Amino acid sequence: MSDFKFLRGPKDWWRQAVVYQIYPRSFSDSNGDGIGDLKGIISKADYLKTLGVNAVWLSPFYPSALADGGYDVDDYRDVDPRIGSLEEFDVMVQELHSREIRVFVDIVPNHCSDRHVWFQEALAAGRGSKERDRFIFRDGRGENSELPPSDLSSHFGPHGWTRVEDGQWYMHLFTKEQPDFNWDNPEVHEEFLKTLKFWSDRGVDGFRIDVAHALKKQLDPLPNRSSYSLEVMKDDGTDPLFDRDDVHEIYAEWRNLFNQYDPPRVAVAEAWVHPHRRAPYASEKGLGQAFNFDLLAAAFDADAYHDIIESNLEFSASTGSSSTWVLSNHDVIRHATRMVIPGYGESADGFGSENKWYVEHRMDNDLDLELGLARAQAATLLILALPGSTYLYQGEELGLPDVTDIPSDQMQDPQWFRGEGKLKSRDGCRVPLPWEPTGTSFGFGPGGSHLPQPSWYAKYAASVQDADPNSTLNLYREALALRAKLITEEQLSWQESASGTLLFERPNGWLCFTNFTQHEVELPQGDLLLHSGVVSGGKLSGPATAWLKR
Repeated sequence: MSDFKFLRGPKDWWRQAVVYQIYPRSFSDSNGDGIGDLKGIISKADYLKTLGVNAVWLSPFYPSALADGGYDVDDYRDVDPRIGSLEEFDVMVQELHSREIRVFVDIVPNHCSDRHVWFQEALAAGRGSKERDRFIFRDGRGENSELPPSDLSSHFGPHGWTRVEDGQWYMHLFTKEQPDFNWDNPEVHEEFLKTLKFWSDRGVDGFRIDVAHALKKQLDPLPNRSSYSLEVMKDDGTDPLFDRDDVHEIYAEWRNLFNQYDPPRVAVAEAWVHPHRRAPYASEKGLGQAFNFDLLAAAFDADAYHDIIESNLEFSASTGSSSTWVLSNHDVIRHATRMVIPGYGESADGFGSENKWYVEHRMDNDLDLELGLARAQAATLLILALPGSTYLYQGEELGLPDVTDIPSDQMQDPQWFRGEGKLKSRDGCRVPLPWEPTGTSFGFGPGGSHLPQPSWYAKYAASVQDADPNSTLNLYREALALRAKLITEEQLSWQESASGTLLFERPNGWLCFTNFTQHEVELPQGDLLLHSGVVSGGKLSGPATAWLKR
């Protein structure tokens, strides 16, 4: 496999790449145990090639008890036996590289699993030990240490501290099965450098960094926090828990390692921070890219999209990085559904209406999903025409809506259970993909699936769409193939267009025109290359996007 262990190419291959996120447990199952695996990914390598993506990003595939969908990692340098082996990982890299598809893996540096060998050593070693110093252990308050060390809630509620048998408490910003590392400890730095080198040496091209803004913490005094809204996070680098200035010392270390490879390894930060604080994560001295999640929280509206695009292009120009455009991922309701949720994008944090609708109406099926798909296709063609890289989420190329009617007793997401049903479940976007219109799991595997698939999955199956020239799948394929030919300098110029529409031009005369309304509008002048919706009599239906060439 040495021919394809490392995929060579220009240093800046990632700047305008299309990256496809695979949630391994829900992509393709080769052995019928209901869990997707590496062999399943290998079996779909040609599908990924014909789709036209430049890279895939694998969500965690490490050994895990799945307290949080694999983001509770037992061992950072191994593969969960239910998903495969290191040898199969090497084969997967070879198969993807041989098709000119690069590989990103997820790195989870803020916390590990409570089954991780380091945490088990910390429990056994006791108070004041060097083993406990790798994590954040503290004595509790009260006469007998019976109260948590501070008033800290977790993302999944209600508490951010858990007590162990000898009476001490450890911090966890997520589930109690996910103890936070102490990034003031040099051993933690060294351990993650080893992990990044381990995967880089196996041919991994890039890394997605989970909760990249949370590693460094102010622990004296211990932080209190009851909300994780961006509105309560300080925006000057001094917040006790998030986006502290000194976190970038860690990423400078990582950049030194990444630059030892040819081409240099790349990374993208998942950093939920104030927009003006995103730049250091995307710096060439840091990770290189940072996710732009603005569209995830935006209403489907011409003015909103214009402002988000403009601000993010200004941001990328100031950092020397490239923009990252995202409409869906494993943490949010799929955009074909989200874009028709009443009031979506109107709340302060962008997600309030999503949570409210999901909790109150998730079993209702009361959304206009035909409109949702039209908006999703229009938005996708728009972002694919923008300068920068695009991150797609598995299944969006099929136009999949979210599965909103999973019974509570079959859910797996701690956000639902530990939030006492007050927050949406992320299981709906993690339901295994439909590859065929029939079978016990719609072609996902020879057995069942680890999350229930709805009967309506049949009409979205990849094989059904493959045979339909007007399907969402074939629209994605055509768009990605055309995009590869049209890609040019990372610039655009806005052009005048009617209210409720956006029109911009790339330097080579490539025009992108999006109609955000629900009525027909006149197309701009140019040769029509590609479109969603319907074109008739020189007019584009709405909502829809068209690509043209002057």
